[in-house]
Amino acid sequence: MPNDRIIATYRIETAHPLEFAASVIAGEQSCGTFVRVPGETDELRANHSARVERITEIEIVAEPALPFSKPPKGTQTVKRAEIVLSFPLANMGASLPNLMATVTGNLFELREFSGLKLLDLELPEAFAEKYQGPQFGVAGTRQLTGVFDRPIIGTIVKPSVGLAPAQTAELVKTLIEAGLDFIKDDELMANPPHSPFNERVKAVMRVINEHADRTGKKAMYAFNVTDEIDAMLLHHDTVLQAGGTCVMASLNHTGYPAITHLRRHSQLPIHGHRNGWGMLTRSPYLGIEFLAYQKVWRLAGVDHLHCNGLRNKFWEPDDSVMASAHACLTPLSENKPYLTMPVLASAQWAGQTVATYQRLGSVDLMYVCGGGIVAHPGGIAAGVISIQQGWEAAITGVSLEEYAKDHLELRQAIEKFGA
Repeated sequence: MPNDRIIATYRIETAHPLEFAASVIAGEQSCGTFVRVPGETDELRANHSARVERITEIEIVAEPALPFSKPPKGTQTVKRAEIVLSFPLANMGASLPNLMATVTGNLFELREFSGLKLLDLELPEAFAEKYQGPQFGVAGTRQLTGVFDRPIIGTIVKPSVGLAPAQTAELVKTLIEAGLDFIKDDELMANPPHSPFNERVKAVMRVINEHADRTGKKAMYAFNVTDEIDAMLLHHDTVLQAGGTCVMASLNHTGYPAITHLRRHSQLPIHGHRNGWGMLTRSPYLGIEFLAYQKVWRLAGVDHLHCNGLRNKFWEPDDSVMASAHACLTPLSENKPYLTMPVLASAQWAGQTVATYQRLGSVDLMYVCGGGIVAHPGGIAAGVISIQQGWEAAITGVSLEEYAKDHLELRQAIEKFGA
């Protein structure tokens, strides 16, 4: 396709003829509406209309996936299809908010559809030329953590909320002395009255800096800066001045302009948390797939992006998890790869290491475990070692069971969590 058009792929469900249904989206999301209006000349339509590029019928179903669609009179057949539309770049320019208003705007409200989901986007180079993308990504994050030949192993501060700054710092001291590379605030912990942001940063970074001075290893802590835009910038500066090496933001609740503004300001990696993503994607026939979602946030400047994990505690199937992780490590444009480090988390322990490596084919990831570390029967340090041993087995091509014969911590983990 020419480099002046955005290509959007959708999965649709409709009782209307597929060609008509696709044309409804194309008209609604470009220069058309339900009736021809003054000023809508043939020349304007030629320059600004979306085009239907391809329609592939998938199947016929008996019942619609979503309520309140309006089928044609006398029609009972509901069809599912994949359609590809193209939109002129001239309609919105290289603007992420206006791109998303175009490809995920009012089309979800169209009564012709009982299902509609954005699957993928192909974007002109103009977006990569305008947006900075990840500042650190995989390589920069490895430099900051000093971890180069295996995944970056981390955990989340738990309990999620309720700990005072001094209590958080005491827990962090235990975690980094156990050998963790990375620790993050929970997405629920930002700047609450019981743990003011500035006080938490001061307490936690005192522990991290002292440990780094003593051992030469500086753990990365992702402080949750999610807030109003001006406050996010101030929080970033607080972390930077304290010697911190990462900030975290809840992407869906701050938005594209906030993250792109934070990226322009930031001197630290941005750890992108996708909490709330399930409401955008859990239905097969409503919302947006991660393949499209991650491209926009990578352009905005996110250095790390959550992808769930194998055999996780949520709804997401393993195939979806691995497709997400692969997507983050796939170059985004011809001139700027914009690689973002995938974060695999959710009920992870040493037991998923071999399968993760076999399916991803890379150690460029963050492997973040909660109970798989802190609930290890040998203690937190043993929990960290068990994860390291799991990845040693994965990288050397040995089964977990075989490797566990000579590695106590891994064996204990299998006995505790394997069931």
